[in-house]
Amino acid sequence: MEDKRYPYVAVDVNADEADEAGARLFELGAQGVEERDASTLARGAGGPGSVTLIASFETLDDVEGAVAELPPAWSPRIQEVVGDGWRDEWKKHFEPFRICEGVVVRPPWREHTAAPGERVIVLEPGRAFGTGLHETTSLVAEVLGGLTTLAGATVLDVGCGSGILAIVALALGAQRARAIDVDPDATAVTRENAARNAMSARLDADETAVQDLDATYPIVLANIEANPLVGMAPALAARVAPGGLLVLSGILAEDIAPAQVPSVRTAYAGLSLLETRRKGEWVALVMQAAPT
Repeated sequence: MEDKRYPYVAVDVNADEADEAGARLFELGAQGVEERDASTLARGAGGPGSVTLIASFETLDDVEGAVAELPPAWSPRIQEVVGDGWRDEWKKHFEPFRICEGVVVRPPWREHTAAPGERVIVLEPGRAFGTGLHETTSLVAEVLGGLTTLAGATVLDVGCGSGILAIVALALGAQRARAIDVDPDATAVTRENAARNAMSARLDADETAVQDLDATYPIVLANIEANPLVGMAPALAARVAPGGLLVLSGILAEDIAPAQVPSVRTAYAGLSLLETRRKGEWVALVMQAAPT
C-alpha cells in the first residue's frame, strides 16, 4: 500500500511579519503552522531576520488554493512528506541539554546522569511549543537561573506552551507556579510534564486569560512575541506584584526588527528596565514594578 502523503505550504517572511503571515495561513485553512529560524531544530530557509513558516493542510487542493492567495513576496511553495515517520523525526535531534546553569532538560526517551548539584527535568513537548532549545526560551531560563528572589516565590508563566519555564522555575527553587495558555493542548501538556517531574502539587495550569487573573506575582514570565506582548501590556503589567519582576521574551533585537524593542518598552513604560539580554537575533527584557 502506498504511503500517505502530507502536503504543506512553506513561506519565507521577515521575522516581524511572522504573526501576520501565520494568521493569514490559518485563515486559508491551515491545520497547523510551524515557525523555523536559525535557532530551531529544523532551520529556516532564509537568512538573518527571516522566518520560514510551514503550514499543514488536509488536502493538496487546499494547499494549491492557499498558495494562489498568498503574496508572491513570501515565496510560497508546495512541499510534502511521505509516510508517518516524519512525525517523530525531530526526536532524533532532541538530546539532553543544559538550559541554564545547574539545570539539564532531557526528553523521556533519553537518559542523563546528573552531575553533582545538577537538576534534571524531563520534558515531552507533545502538542505544545517548547522544547527549551529555542533562544527565546533559554533566555528566560538563564534569567531565572540568576535570580536571588526565586527561592520560595510563586511564578506566573503566561503562554506556557509545554510548561518548560514554569518547571525550570520550580526546579530552581520557586515554591509554586501558575501556568496559563490560550491553547488547551498546551495546558494539558504542561500538566503532563509537571507529573513527569513530581511537580503536580506545585504547578497549576489552565486557560484562564491573563486579564481574568486576580492575584499578583513576584515573578511573571511571558515568552510570546512582540505584537501580542504589546497588546497584553495593561493586563500583564497588572499581574506583577509591587517591586516584582516581569521577564518578556520572543522579541527581536533592534538591528533585526527596529520597531519591536521600542514598542514593547513603550507599552510597559510603567516598569523600570533592569536588563536587556540577547541571544542570536532575540532579546529578553527584565523589568521591575515600582515598590509600594
